[in-house]
Amino acid sequence: MSQTVRTRPAGSRNVLSEAYDTALLDLDGVVYAGGHAIAHAVDSLGTARAGGMHLAYVTNNALRTPDAVAEHLSELGIPTGASDVITSAQAAARLVSEQVPAGARVLVIGGEGLRVALRERGLEPVESADDGPVAVVQGYGGPDMAWGRFAEACYGIARGLPWFASNTDLTIPSARGIAPGNGAAVEVVRIATGAEPQVAGKPLPPMHRETILRTGAERPLVVGDRLDTDIEGAFNGEVDSLLVLTGVTDGAQLLAAPPEHRPTYVDADLRGMLTGQPEVTPAEGGFGCGGWTASARGHELVLDGEGEALDGLRALCAAAWTQAGDGKCALDGEKALARLGV
Repeated sequence: MSQTVRTRPAGSRNVLSEAYDTALLDLDGVVYAGGHAIAHAVDSLGTARAGGMHLAYVTNNALRTPDAVAEHLSELGIPTGASDVITSAQAAARLVSEQVPAGARVLVIGGEGLRVALRERGLEPVESADDGPVAVVQGYGGPDMAWGRFAEACYGIARGLPWFASNTDLTIPSARGIAPGNGAAVEVVRIATGAEPQVAGKPLPPMHRETILRTGAERPLVVGDRLDTDIEGAFNGEVDSLLVLTGVTDGAQLLAAPPEHRPTYVDADLRGMLTGQPEVTPAEGGFGCGGWTASARGHELVLDGEGEALDGLRALCAAAWTQAGDGKCALDGEKALARLGV
């Protein structure tokens, strides 16, 4: 893929919820965390929806069904139908269905979300490698998933069955902190078998394809908190993205982002969908945004001025990304970030 390397966050004179027809929203770390709505999420999404923006919820978590996710969102005050939810289980099920016979049995290592998605594609989920499956599909099964399920996957793969994974996120947010995600479980099976799965979820093309097929979006905006799934997925799909700082990404990770992890826009939370975005412009040997000027001096990033912390972060991104070009910025931004408290 040949794309222009982004060297600064973009500005927008238009409110983002009006500039794009569909928001493709991640869930964990964006809309909720540990089952509870993130601050400003409910009101922001309600305002965007009332203004005509289509809201679609795109999650790499394959455990819950679209119906369950929609019910949860509705309980939080975000009216949602099952058709508004797209999961990596659905993307994985489509990927499997394109490579096995109709009605085939598939060994499921995961939760109900995978089983429902496979049935939707006319496949029969089974629980044992001895049940005649023609493929193995693995997704997040929750924190209490039994170790024996990984062994079952290994038995099937050792018999030559193709192996599919809903996603490879190593971690997942929980109410108590960051917990192991499906990617950690996939690593267990990979180490034991030496096999490599076909992966469906973000940031890979099968998930983006599933999302566009189900939403019909023409001008989508990906909204997420993770650089390596949400933002890279937008990059791979060649669509714009908004990074919100309510999840796992911090300022240091953002400054060091390689081209595929650089979002179009950066904001604190989902209120950023309801505004335009400030321009970052060349200024005094560096880049300015709001009342701040950021530049590279020696081996560090330097921030001068004062103003809104987010404007300072945007200016720092421009200085870091410009210095890094098509690589990762190695300059020390610790002091500059400390000034902003991010």
